[in-house]
Amino acid sequence: MAVTCLLRYEVRAEHLADFETYGRKWITLVGRFGGEHHGYFLPSEGASDVAYALFTFPSLSAYEAYREQSALDPVCQKLFKQLPDFVTRYDRTFLRPVFDGQEL
Repeated sequence: MAVTCLLRYEVRAEHLADFETYGRKWITLVGRFGGEHHGYFLPSEGASDVAYALFTFPSLSAYEAYREQSALDPVCQKLFKQLPDFVTRYDRTFLRPVFDGQEL
């Protein structure tokens, strides 16, 4: 069963452009590790420090494999180290997606 990860970030407002660059890199990387990235969603109106990201893996075990592989990948390691520069906090929530026409 597929699993979607919803990430909620509290972004330092002065680093929003840097965070956008960071997010664009992860969109490509998640695909390389077998997931489907649905994009980053940055503040537009309202709260100016909250951003979201959504990506789906075919299963929880596929997501766990991505976590293990990305922890060893030099590009991912560099990005992991940059995150505290842009973000004061982030939370991860796992959801079961329901896509149009999908049968159980």
